[in-house]
Amino acid sequence: MENLGKIAKDKITGFEGIVTSKHIYLTGCAQYGLQKAVDKEGNIPEVKFFDDGRLEIVGEFITAKEVTVNNNGCDFREHP
Repeated sequence: MENLGKIAKDKITGFEGIVTSKHIYLTGCAQYGLQKAVDKEGNIPEVKFFDDGRLEIVGEFITAKEVTVNNNGCDFREHP
C-alpha cells in the first residue's frame, strides 16, 4: 500500500486518520502510521500504527509533493 497522505480506516477498530508513515520491519511486517487531525483544544493526537492488511483507503487528503521542501530535515535523525 503506497498511500501516504490519504485517509485510511482500520477495518477492525474503525480508527481513521491520515497515512503519514510506512514502517517495514526486519521480519517483513509492514505497518502504517495514521495521524488524526488536531482536536478542538489544539492538541496533536499520537500517531497509531496498523498492519497493512487492516487498512482501507477511504479518502484523499494531501500528496507528498504538497509537503516537500528543498531541505526536509530528514538527515538520518531519530524519530521524535
